[in-house]
Amino acid sequence: MILPTWKLWAWTGLGSKLLDDPDWASYTLGVFICLSCSGIHRNIPQVSKVKSVRLDAWEEAQVEFMASHGNDVARDTYESKVPPFYYRPTFSDCQLLREQWIRAKYERQEFTHPDKQEPYSAGYREGFLWKRGRDNGQFLSRKFVLTEREGSLKYFNRNDAKEPKAIMKIEHLNATFQPAKIGHPHGLQVTYLKDNSTRNIFVYHEDGKEIVDWFNALRAARFHYLQVAFPGASDADLVPKLSRNYLKEGYMEKTGPKQTEGFRKRWFTMDDRRLMYFKDPLDAFARGEVFIGSRESGYTVLDGLPPSTQGHHWPHGITIVTPERRFLLACETETEQRAWVEAFRKVVDRPMLPQEYAVEAHFKHKP
Repeated sequence: MILPTWKLWAWTGLGSKLLDDPDWASYTLGVFICLSCSGIHRNIPQVSKVKSVRLDAWEEAQVEFMASHGNDVARDTYESKVPPFYYRPTFSDCQLLREQWIRAKYERQEFTHPDKQEPYSAGYREGFLWKRGRDNGQFLSRKFVLTEREGSLKYFNRNDAKEPKAIMKIEHLNATFQPAKIGHPHGLQVTYLKDNSTRNIFVYHEDGKEIVDWFNALRAARFHYLQVAFPGASDADLVPKLSRNYLKEGYMEKTGPKQTEGFRKRWFTMDDRRLMYFKDPLDAFARGEVFIGSRESGYTVLDGLPPSTQGHHWPHGITIVTPERRFLLACETETEQRAWVEAFRKVVDRPMLPQEYAVEAHFKHKP
């Protein structure tokens, strides 16, 4: 028989995306799933067996199993002990995060057995990651040590080195998966502040579980740091601050402060209120950083460039007005321009938090 196509609401398990009339189901877990997740479920056949809701034949016992279980029951079972800091991927996240979430939930059952969460919950983690060299671009194996007690992530250039090459304070650390930029499906970009400037490091691990465990260990360390820093805050207040994806990235052209020199193509990253530009997307340090404040503080984003502007090759301009100066940018396509303007305006339209005024002051006093 064919599974009846009554109106089914399926929770994919990825964020809050709901599917009306889903096309796929795991008949061993009793859950309805989206097309994207069905491929991941097929890779764990010892746990999950997948059928099309409409095209495959269903035995009556399988239909009854689906009817008596469903996504709500599965969520209550397999997600009963998800730590608040553990990243719950959405449908727009990279394949690695979605796959490891599904494997952690169903295959390894990490969220029903808390003892299996030790790799990212212990407050200490050490191991080797492939790290991209700042100058030569080669990936070399480096030892990393994360310790919540010291509030830091360190890495060492040699296995026997006593002193770390870099110490990254948990307070200012962020991690985001960047497989396309790094050129590896497990590529992770870690950023931290050094002398109030952003420093990037790019790492990966061949084992998907390992790099996702590192990612969640970093989020756990951030969570416990913020619990101490903001003792009255709820988990719901803190979780959005554990890690962040960039608002927008891509190439634009820019000119200098005098606006007389030619425009140069640069890679731009919008990270919260920091607009950074790099000669290459994998540069360790930005060529420059611009603070984007709120409209109330004198920041605006305008379509186009001043009429007298010359030297840009790309036709679609953007002008960012700050209290100190104007920044002139140009995009290759109108679609890119609209996307950048939308990203900038989201930031400008958001009132500044008290701590962001301190960040703004640092930018104003930079040499």
